[in-house]
Amino acid sequence: MDKEGAFAALARRFGEQFVTSAAVRGHHAKDISYLPAVMPDGVLYARNVGDVVDLMGIARDYRLPIVPFGAGTSCEGHIHALHGGIACDMSQMNAVVAVRPDDLDCTVEAGVTRLQLNRELRGHGLHFAIDPGADATLGGMVATGASGTNAVRHRTMKENVLALTVVLPDGQVVRTGTRARKSAAGYNLTDLFVGSEGTLGLITEVSLRLHGLDEAVAVSLLSFADVGRAVAAAVDAIRYGLALARVEMLDAVAIEALIRHDGLDLEPRPALIVELAGSPAQIEEQGRILAEIAAGHGGAERAWARETEARNRLWQARHNVYFALTALRPGGAGWPTDICVPLSALAGQVEAAQADIRASGLPGAVLGHVGDGNFHCLYIVDPDSPDELRQAKTMNERLIDRAIAAGGTCTGEHGIGHGKIGALARQHGDAIPLMRAIKQAIDPLNLMNPGKIFAN
Repeated sequence: MDKEGAFAALARRFGEQFVTSAAVRGHHAKDISYLPAVMPDGVLYARNVGDVVDLMGIARDYRLPIVPFGAGTSCEGHIHALHGGIACDMSQMNAVVAVRPDDLDCTVEAGVTRLQLNRELRGHGLHFAIDPGADATLGGMVATGASGTNAVRHRTMKENVLALTVVLPDGQVVRTGTRARKSAAGYNLTDLFVGSEGTLGLITEVSLRLHGLDEAVAVSLLSFADVGRAVAAAVDAIRYGLALARVEMLDAVAIEALIRHDGLDLEPRPALIVELAGSPAQIEEQGRILAEIAAGHGGAERAWARETEARNRLWQARHNVYFALTALRPGGAGWPTDICVPLSALAGQVEAAQADIRASGLPGAVLGHVGDGNFHCLYIVDPDSPDELRQAKTMNERLIDRAIAAGGTCTGEHGIGHGKIGALARQHGDAIPLMRAIKQAIDPLNLMNPGKIFAN
């Protein structure tokens, strides 16, 4: 890599859009993972597709790695410039290009965030449903295959992306998919880029499915004696066919942290936060059935919220759980991880994860989107303690191996980055050469986010 020549070319083409100050590079060096920060050599603030095409040209000429950057909220080191190069910041490509209420879809630039989009949609009686908690960019959510609290009803990014505009490493601009609700036309290139983590190209525009706002919504918070019973109640509610919009489980440690952090008036016991949606009459009936199902597992309803403010308070608390847990140990750092398993294996997997945390002596919690078999562990470690980092790594590997053995996956929504490369190899084994062949065919110079998904 001719860094000096590359920087001169970038400065000539982009002027003030290209920045090399330590402060800006540092901002683009760390996500919310446990992994150490890695700074890029420079940062380009892209403003349009032409900027991205020209960046790719300079990258090819000077063998310059490119690391796409959205909002920096990823969990497995996706934005770390492991081989140096340029972070391509998409935050200034933030236009909502079109909203088409009659078609229940929209087109946005990659730097639009999910909250920005939903503010735009409110006047149309629509919303974009995928909610990973953080105010991530839509391009980043596509690249990492994001999911979140609404997945039990509205699925993941994969099911909500209709079409993409992608700039490939050779500078070609490719448009994948259509706005039709289904297609049998050739290879599904859209899904190839969903979850590709910036290793195949740079997403610049996204067309998305939208959903109508519900007539009525209510949230029930139910407490249980242990996480196994909480998960069993959630699975029974799904089997019964209740109109579940969200189903979140938090263990006793997480609830205690939220009592301290958000002032929730609860007992520190494992809980489900369940959102029901439909007509007012449907919600009342389904809420009654939900309470009966919970009671069958020794659970009891502790809160029932229909008003927007009360509902938002509960969901804001759920989204604050990372900060609430890390606050339990001043100076500690969070190590977030996730797996996803078939529903029949969920209770046992959650209990085993909780037992590992207790045995380790480290602070930590188990929580997650149990409505689709996806849950998280958050280990709170001393980032300067090699022993604690090793303990957390051992727990994480055990968590992953149990999930794979149960027919699950090493990650339901966080992705691979460079934190779970070994886990991907254990999960997919014989398919890794095919994945590498796709990467080699599209990015033969290995310029796009090198060191992610594969070791090199």
